[in-house]
Amino acid sequence: MAREAALAACLEAVLGSRCSANRVFELLEPLAGQEEPEHIVSATRTCSRLFGALLERRELFVGPLPDQDASLAESYSAEDKYRIWMRHRYRDCVGCLGELMGHESFQVKELALCTLMKFVELEAQYPLIKIEWKGTLTFPCDLLKVVVDGLLPTKEDASLLISRFQEYMEYDDVRYFVMKAVTASIGQVMQKTKERPLPFYQQNVFSLISPINMPNKESEMVKFMVKQDNREELKLSKLQAHKHVFERMWLTFLKHKLPTGLYKKVLVILHDSVLPYMNEPTLMMDFLTVAYGIGGAISLLALNGLFILIHQHNLEYPDFYKKLYNLLDPSIYHVKYRARFFHLTDLFLSSSHLPAYLVAAFIKRLSRLALTAPPEALLMIIPFICNLFRRHPACRVLVHRPGGPADMSEDPYVMEEEEPSESRALESSLWEIQSLQNHYHPDVAKAAAVLNQSLSEMEDDISGLLELSAYELFDKEVKKKAVGVPLEFEQVRGWPQLFLYLEMGDSTCCGVGSRGLMAKSSSSQAGDSLAVISVTAAVSLQG
Repeated sequence: MAREAALAACLEAVLGSRCSANRVFELLEPLAGQEEPEHIVSATRTCSRLFGALLERRELFVGPLPDQDASLAESYSAEDKYRIWMRHRYRDCVGCLGELMGHESFQVKELALCTLMKFVELEAQYPLIKIEWKGTLTFPCDLLKVVVDGLLPTKEDASLLISRFQEYMEYDDVRYFVMKAVTASIGQVMQKTKERPLPFYQQNVFSLISPINMPNKESEMVKFMVKQDNREELKLSKLQAHKHVFERMWLTFLKHKLPTGLYKKVLVILHDSVLPYMNEPTLMMDFLTVAYGIGGAISLLALNGLFILIHQHNLEYPDFYKKLYNLLDPSIYHVKYRARFFHLTDLFLSSSHLPAYLVAAFIKRLSRLALTAPPEALLMIIPFICNLFRRHPACRVLVHRPGGPADMSEDPYVMEEEEPSESRALESSLWEIQSLQNHYHPDVAKAAAVLNQSLSEMEDDISGLLELSAYELFDKEVKKKAVGVPLEFEQVRGWPQLFLYLEMGDSTCCGVGSRGLMAKSSSSQAGDSLAVISVTAAVSLQG
């Protein structure tokens, strides 16, 4: 409390009299980062109030800032010398706050960020640049660059601080200049590393730019931090300008080598968060074709972006189906992105103009891989194959071939062949699906048995099966209620027809037959009456 009181008294003295201006150093000293976090927080809040008030009172020098020593010697008025000197202290404060964004305490980081953004807003209202003509843009780009540099450290993960910054990205002008600052930062930082990946830095860049919510229409751009009368005339308010900066930022980011994990994250969002907001999506062709050629999960994820470029922007990819065919391996039924891959594969194989040998090769390879697939994948892939037969009737020869191979040893299909046309799939038959008719899971066996009958013309909807999991399958079986389960399938015959004679009080047990235990009552007045007690197993009675 005593320290806070001292800071408050110092603040009051500096704002109250220029004779106490030198006491500003008492406020800046704790910002050097050597103090305890709570002391730094108090000093930061005090500096925020001090320089916020000086900006509002316009007591900081406006225009290109002269060198501090030179300004004292030159013919500046006492007023200007004070303003220049205090403007240098303001710059020192901004520099300290930029360094505090890398402090080990998140409370200090967050407060430094918020204070800098407060200064950004105040400088936008009370600019420190000379307005030479009406309509000059007054946004403090240099100050915002300090913020962006603080959000993108090279040796630590800043995702938490970046998430705190996202609220400012809702301002159209802040988003515009942040994208420009990020582009400049990538060029400077990555050039120093000579194209060597910087995992922390590149992950921080991705965390900052991936949530960017671009407007769809120019009419949606109405939220600006800087209020200017001629905003409509500025490039800043044009959607095309935002798209251009957005496009340049992503192209700059993706031209450098990325860590594998980050490569996948980029491909996951590229098709719906990046490509639709680019002026020229075809500029992503090189990146996507290289990614598609890498293989594995990266190739699977690149399919989304390639699909958009092929169908909407007339991309011609040589040997596209050959590459897609070679992506089919045993892991395809187990990967995290299985649903996405089969959804896109279904779209790519939907054209009725594809040659029969190509579709037959896909059907055959999927069927062969299905022999080792889990039940949840089989319940999706069997209707998938049936849909391919409906679209391409010429491939039904794979089903109706009585003299075809009965097992793998006789199968002419060459699984290892990379070229679909050379795989001899049309000479084979789907003995694999016939094998699945004996699968241990009854739903799989039932699904596979569909090919024994004529297929309907209506395609099966597989959208609900693409993300079917083993847990859902198991949960369904557990919740399934058995109806009408018989306790006996036939009457008991043979050795259970025993007759036991035991004395049971007033009653005499006179026999056990296939219909139950018969007891003779001694109290009956009108002959012997028999009571039938049903039993289903051997009976042990003790007197």
